[in-house]
Amino acid sequence: MLYLYLDESGDLGFDFFGKNPSKFFTVTILTLQGEQNNRVLIKAVQKTVRRKLRKKGNPELKGSHTSIEVKKYFYKLVQAIPFEIYALTLNKIRVYDYLTKKKDRVYNFIARNVLDRIPLEKASTRIELIIDKSKNKKEVREFNSYIIRQLESRIDPRIPLDIYHHLSHENKGLQAADIFSWGIFRKYERRDLEWYNVFKEKVRYDDRYL
Repeated sequence: MLYLYLDESGDLGFDFFGKNPSKFFTVTILTLQGEQNNRVLIKAVQKTVRRKLRKKGNPELKGSHTSIEVKKYFYKLVQAIPFEIYALTLNKIRVYDYLTKKKDRVYNFIARNVLDRIPLEKASTRIELIIDKSKNKKEVREFNSYIIRQLESRIDPRIPLDIYHHLSHENKGLQAADIFSWGIFRKYERRDLEWYNVFKEKVRYDDRYL
């Protein structure tokens, strides 16, 4: 089984005058091969939450609300796992005006471009793409259809591709993706490399779009 956990950091707001949206938007995918490695990742998230966060009232591991000390503790638990990180960060200020009204199209495009960097052709068993649930039913259908249409030429027809949309507090793999996505986002948004430099050895693709 090939697991792909997709999460994002920042927002897709474009009102830079009336509001205060982020300047960048990052989509990150954590890839992991094998059920055993996935179990180790899940247990590391559970252990970190139980030992470091639950007493403080935090029910999940989240990049924006977790201290650097806790992040480093978590990374020590997962460092030996052979996972990889792929990310693309959108420079929102340079997005064409007409696309600022089509946020779903922008999101789908960035997500697909990250998936394009992952060697899915090498997958020999089932692929699971797990996404942070933030879309309504119509948007979910459109996203799934778009992604399947874009990827089907790259994946052996005998290899099933399943797409799931889960809430992050219910899925430990998404929490792991979130904490790394936040580090990449901060690199662009604030030029903050403190957390990114801890896990950068796991990053296989990290680029800026526009």
